[in-house]
Amino acid sequence: MIGQIESYDPDAQAGVIKSEGSLFTFHLDDNWVADVPPDEGDDVNFEAQGTIANNINLVGAYLKPPEAVKYKYLAAGLALLLGWSGAHRFYLGFYRLAFAQLTLTVILYVTGLPGFAMLWAFVESILLFGGQINKDAKGRPLK
Repeated sequence: MIGQIESYDPDAQAGVIKSEGSLFTFHLDDNWVADVPPDEGDDVNFEAQGTIANNINLVGAYLKPPEAVKYKYLAAGLALLLGWSGAHRFYLGFYRLAFAQLTLTVILYVTGLPGFAMLWAFVESILLFGGQINKDAKGRPLK
């Protein structure tokens, strides 16, 4: 079953899990499988035997935080050199924004205002170098 830690007393090492409107008690020494102690609000997976929860493990305890895949300085360099075309946004996976930036650049060149496209690229390169833009489109941090 899946439930949520309703309450946990670290001194007594006992707590209550709420699942589907029912309450199940547990003791840390007897029934807890996870490496870290529970906190109120944690989602858990457990086996119910009457009103007692056994083999309790945190849901998501096996998940790792996202790993960096793309490089911050490469994205910043692309913004500085080819930012007018949205190359850095393509690299980071923000395709709609990249197409919008490319389209706006074409419009600005046609109207005789290419400097604004260059300004946008320059500002975004500073934001990348400074760490203000620090994640790719999938939410992973930049290396």
